[in-house]
Amino acid sequence: MSILVNKDTRVVISGITGNTGSFHTRQCMEYGSKIVAGVTPGKGGMLFDQKVPVFNTIRESVEKEGANACAIFVPPAFAADSILEAIDAEIPLIITITEGIPVKDMAIVKSRLMQKGCKSRLIGPNCPGIITPGECKIGIMPGYIHKPGTVGVVSRSGTLTYEAVWQLTCLGYGQSTVIGIGGDPINGTSHLDAVKMFNDDPQTEAIVMIGEIGGNGEQIAAEWLKQNCKKPCAAFIAGRTAPKGRRMGHAGAIVSGNSGGAEDKIKALLDANIAVAETPSVIGETLLKHWGKM
Repeated sequence: MSILVNKDTRVVISGITGNTGSFHTRQCMEYGSKIVAGVTPGKGGMLFDQKVPVFNTIRESVEKEGANACAIFVPPAFAADSILEAIDAEIPLIITITEGIPVKDMAIVKSRLMQKGCKSRLIGPNCPGIITPGECKIGIMPGYIHKPGTVGVVSRSGTLTYEAVWQLTCLGYGQSTVIGIGGDPINGTSHLDAVKMFNDDPQTEAIVMIGEIGGNGEQIAAEWLKQNCKKPCAAFIAGRTAPKGRRMGHAGAIVSGNSGGAEDKIKALLDANIAVAETPSVIGETLLKHWGKM
């Protein structure tokens, strides 16, 4: 078991013929992911690397190749249209790697995702993607740092995801699934969505949650975990030293008024009996100590 993706996931890459899309498609294929189709309007009929059929639309890839997940490597100005196209094609899982999508575009996407009858889940945008180690990698994360196991990881930060995963792997603990939910103010999948899925997944025995300043997603997830989850959970919050009102790196990492500060998040996590790592270098160790494994 895992969540959202496994060895049977059939992936279509939107933007497969661009520089970024083609590079990461090859990396995913080398890892063993089933890349069954690509999409670039106007290039339908060609074969990518003599293996993967390219279509003009996402719907064609669903009808002809049975794609059930879509990775989007499309420039920011056109990315929202690609997400909406994937929603229209009823792709169950859409992973948007693109950074810099205008917030107003994402507001339209979010509205569509929330409509009754929508069959799609969005991960991202501005995220590294999702991986179930040893089975399926959809995104830009380095495959070799992951190892199959029982720790579920969810993170707003790409680099800190890799840091936590590598620590766990080096300590001998693999991952069930690792999700980068992205750092933009409007995204598709929240910390709460992810921890609920990890809680329901029998393979996942422990959870790592990596957040950062801005918004209140970590507090909402912490409150739910406090009420509903018996699995050991550790967390790290980035941006503790950031001055109020300063935007730090991610578009969503901004503290305004009393909302979104690191201390508020850490307090909520500790109140929920979630172990909080003091620095990124001890995320794995913090979980294992809380779990009683070291």
